[in-house]
Amino acid sequence: MTSGEVGPAGPPGARGFTGALGADGAPGPAGPAVTCGRDLLDFVDQDLEALKKSFSKLEPAVKHDFVRRVGQKYFVSNKERGSFSQAIEFCSQQDLELALPRNEEENSALTQLFGEEDKMVWIYVNNKKAEGHFETDMKNRRLTFTKWGEGQPNGSVGDTGCTMLSENGVWRVSQDCSLNAYIICQI
Repeated sequence: MTSGEVGPAGPPGARGFTGALGADGAPGPAGPAVTCGRDLLDFVDQDLEALKKSFSKLEPAVKHDFVRRVGQKYFVSNKERGSFSQAIEFCSQQDLELALPRNEEENSALTQLFGEEDKMVWIYVNNKKAEGHFETDMKNRRLTFTKWGEGQPNGSVGDTGCTMLSENGVWRVSQDCSLNAYIICQI
């Protein structure tokens, strides 16, 4: 007798008996600790404190018509114009500082705030506080970023000069600090 070709597979058979259990495996890594009682309350208190700090930082922002976040900084404004002294006074009354870009991203954001032409913005640099060198802000902190326009800073403005950011993103000094430029504060 000769064998023929193998036929198609048949249907699966009935399930067999369950075998004996094998040996226990190696123990796994420990799971996360369960926090309860006083530890849990301390954890919640810490989270609430962090949340309160975040909200207290943003609270002044919600009072304004305009809020823009750039990195870790918020620029806020009521879209009003005023003199340099009005700008300083407005921001300080709200426990804020006049805007001062610290990098190109912030500088660019300040130029894009409002859609109209001639959008000059006061920034936190002036000749008097900077001791005539325009190298520090009004709290005498060294400027880490500047974007002076051609021929700027103009030291010939005398004892006082205020700095504006122009719509094309360059800084310029004006001897006339009573000009109406946008007032933008920072948080």
